[in-house]
Amino acid sequence: MLIKEISLTEFEQFVQQNVIGNFYQSINYAMLKAEEGYDYEFIGLIDNNDLIAASLILYKKIGSYYYGYSPRGFLIDYSNYYLLNEFTKLIKEYYKSRNFAFIKINPEVAIAKLNKKTQNFEYNDNYITVNNLIRCGYKKLKDNMYFEALLPRINAILNLKTFDINTFNKNTRNKIKKAIRKGLTLELADQSKIPILYNLIKNYSDKSEFYLNNLYNVFNKNNSLDFFLVKVNFKEFLINSQNYYNYEYEKNSYLNNKIIVNRSSEAINAKMNSDKALLSYKNDIAEASKYLNSEETLYVAGAMVVKYDNRVSIKICGFDHNLKRYSSNYYLYFAILNYYQNKFSYADLDGITADLSKEGKYYGLNRFKLGFNPDIYEYPGEFDLIINESAYNYLQKFGLLAKELNK
Repeated sequence: MLIKEISLTEFEQFVQQNVIGNFYQSINYAMLKAEEGYDYEFIGLIDNNDLIAASLILYKKIGSYYYGYSPRGFLIDYSNYYLLNEFTKLIKEYYKSRNFAFIKINPEVAIAKLNKKTQNFEYNDNYITVNNLIRCGYKKLKDNMYFEALLPRINAILNLKTFDINTFNKNTRNKIKKAIRKGLTLELADQSKIPILYNLIKNYSDKSEFYLNNLYNVFNKNNSLDFFLVKVNFKEFLINSQNYYNYEYEKNSYLNNKIIVNRSSEAINAKMNSDKALLSYKNDIAEASKYLNSEETLYVAGAMVVKYDNRVSIKICGFDHNLKRYSSNYYLYFAILNYYQNKFSYADLDGITADLSKEGKYYGLNRFKLGFNPDIYEYPGEFDLIINESAYNYLQKFGLLAKELNK
């Protein structure tokens, strides 16, 4: 067996056939990270002229040394200890002569699935990945509770083949219906409208407008990305609001007559709720009428979605927090899922935190994504393959490692 650099064509063919192939292990992702100062190369494990393992290796100088990063891990059978051990020995030899301190990996192997009833993770046979990596000398880093790592350890994956709004929780269904009533519609946008998305996310994300443009340029070259915006159709919003108002007005009149003869608490509460609904629909009519008479287009949410193999991944998304009444974030996800339902098999809703409690600081994000009833998977987390132990210790001791990786 030997490790050698392989061509892009060889690498891409291997990734497409590999069961854990993903867009992080792609030329597109390599080019994206190149804008962040990384160099990159594609390496393969050759046995009897057969390519049996491969990886994109991003690398960057840190202090006097280099460190490598295999995003979402090497493409190898982690359950095969012998193969993993031989690969590890060879890759350490290959990079030691090039002044590498370590290589970081975070494999995309589902070692556990969340039991939605008990809210506990149930581990499976893939947990052998963790054991084998430790046996082969990889340093297991502390499991992140939130989003401290380079990529999420807990991911939400929705099966598009069984996608059905009726499987969503009640709050999510109600938010989506409310958004539809308010005339929200999905638009497939082009690059010229990236500033709109940036304005939606700039106060809640560290991603720059340059990054959004670069992401679009890199992945759109081979049609691997779609850019969506959500806007309000005020004509539809107005018609819907008038219809709902008329229906509620008749209901309100009926309830008003009912409490004259029966002042039960149930009847009074129903009348009060109807009064609130009437006022809400009246305000909606006024708002829709105001915008309908102007030429302004109101964009309330947006997202960039990466397409790879049989999966789509919602990578960048945001909504106008000043217009939460439109529930545009719920509509955005629903509309995207609906758009891809017959085109792909899975939708990656990206990470949630390991802390699922109501007290957790990301409870709102978790609750939002869990409302779509995805499957929740746990990955092994981050491991460092130490190439040069003294260099690795030096980088840790003087904070260079933390400074570089905790940006």
